[in-house]
Amino acid sequence: MIGEHHVANTQDALVARAVLRDIRHTPQKARRVVDLVRGMRADEALNVLKFAPQAAGTDVYTLLNSAIANAKQQNPAIRDASELWVVEALVDEGRTMKRFRPRAQGRGFRILKRSSHISVAVSDTKATSKSISRTSNRAQTRNPKRSEKSPLNTQAAKGASN
Repeated sequence: MIGEHHVANTQDALVARAVLRDIRHTPQKARRVVDLVRGMRADEALNVLKFAPQAAGTDVYTLLNSAIANAKQQNPAIRDASELWVVEALVDEGRTMKRFRPRAQGRGFRILKRSSHISVAVSDTKATSKSISRTSNRAQTRNPKRSEKSPLNTQAAKGASN
C-alpha cells in the first residue's frame, strides 16, 4: 500500500512523515537546505536548521518538528528527537506562477515564481531512503522481460550459445 512503509529487516520500525506543499521557495534553493539534514539524527538536524542562513531553513525546521510530533503520536514511548533519524527528505517542484514585467517598447518579459513541495520522514532506526521507498527492490525497467534476467545470466547464455 502507498501509505504503509516498512524498513528492510525490521517489520516494526516506526516511520512518520510530514509534508509541506506549495511553499514559496524555489526547489533548487530548498534542496540546499534539505541536503544538510538528510541522514542526520533528528535533534542534530533541528540544531542545524535553527541556525541555517537560508530562508527555507525556518520552514524545514517547522516541518521537521511536525514529523517528530507525528512520530511521538504514533509511538508514545519515544521521549525526544534524539531517538529519531531523518531517513527521507525530498523537495519536489510545485506550482509555478507566471507573471509579466513591462519592458521597453511595449514588450513584456515573463517572470516565473516557483514553489516547492517538501516532505520529511523520520524513523526510529537508521535506514536509507531506498529501503523506505514505495517501489520494490527488484530492478525497475520498462521492459518486463529485462527485469527477470540478470546480467550474469545473459553472459552465461551467450557463452553457452557460442
